[in-house]
Amino acid sequence: MQSSGLKPEQVPELMDGTLKANGAQAGRLDAYLPSPCIQNHAANLAFLADGTLTCVWFGGTMEGMGDISIYMSRLAPDADRWSEPEKMSDDPTKSEQNPLIFNSPDGRVWLLYTSQTSGDQDGAVVKCRISEDGGKNFAPPEILCNLPGTFVRQPIVVNGNGHWLLPVFRCISLPGQRWSGDADTAGVLISRDDGKNWQMKEIADSLGAVHMNIVPLEGNKMVAFFRDRYSENIRASVSDDQGETWTAPEHTNLPNNNSSIQAIGLKDRRIAVVYNHSNAASSDARRLSLYDEIESDKGESQPSAVEIAHTATRKAIWGVPRAPLSLAISTDQGGHFERKFNLDTGDGYCLSNNSKDMLNREFSYPSITQGPDGALHVAYTYYRRAIKYVRIPLETIA
Repeated sequence: MQSSGLKPEQVPELMDGTLKANGAQAGRLDAYLPSPCIQNHAANLAFLADGTLTCVWFGGTMEGMGDISIYMSRLAPDADRWSEPEKMSDDPTKSEQNPLIFNSPDGRVWLLYTSQTSGDQDGAVVKCRISEDGGKNFAPPEILCNLPGTFVRQPIVVNGNGHWLLPVFRCISLPGQRWSGDADTAGVLISRDDGKNWQMKEIADSLGAVHMNIVPLEGNKMVAFFRDRYSENIRASVSDDQGETWTAPEHTNLPNNNSSIQAIGLKDRRIAVVYNHSNAASSDARRLSLYDEIESDKGESQPSAVEIAHTATRKAIWGVPRAPLSLAISTDQGGHFERKFNLDTGDGYCLSNNSKDMLNREFSYPSITQGPDGALHVAYTYYRRAIKYVRIPLETIA
């Protein structure tokens, strides 16, 4: 178990991107990625064709603010330090969030991210930038999906027919109220022409299931895992037709605290997931919503605690501690997971997104990928101050 003994004020001095051995686990390497921002969140990892490992995330002063932009850092093959980050978006009127990198079959590299005003996720659109030179340079931003309230978080998957599957979630606000996640649902954007056009397919009975994360299995079968807005358990859904249709998401045996998870299929056919091993049943910590520290640009009111208690609509649960950050393994295609170990432990305090005053102590929004040598690479939010990277040899996971 890796326990974080760091105080928030100690984190900035570690953010130089240098890989260092971690004695708590044989062969493990840790690094804190460099960033000019006081808040850094929502990392996603992806290898480029030349073997470079990329990490993209969003940074600024606070999630939802207009200075939140996308950043990218690179770890070249055999390098011992992450590069200084490149600013990949810069719209001062928008909060640009949840980036991901996609290596398309034709060799182009896509950067996708969301764009919204203030904390109004129900108005978000999806933007993209495309690289024709293997990820070295990217074209100007363009709109990929202009359907308001469409959010991305997890990678694109290409199915056996060559169709691109982009898992999304639909941020829906209730009448007269500011968006707070109560009525969100899942969907898949499908492109059958290499990203030129996209068709939205909603996931039936997916209320409260978001951050859909698709893992291809054998043949036509796929499994997807979801964050649970109601802070109960990670949910799972299955497709038997290469992602065209999906079963209703059902609970797995792993808890979820209404925070992001990520799973991948390993080369040995197991499934690895990184997540917070906590849920609403394990803590009574609560906050009204994700954006209760900033004003809405739409003039909609944030519901009071009394209004929440008297509404018939099931409410999203926010504020459950985002710790520990754990890794679990499934040997039966996601039917059951065994928790292996914690990557970081602490109190996981997340009742504030304030990074300027160093109030937040969460470990969250993990990304995981497997390298050519089998090693696992994980990146995640550390206190909303830094993006932490961890490399774990596969042989340490029995």
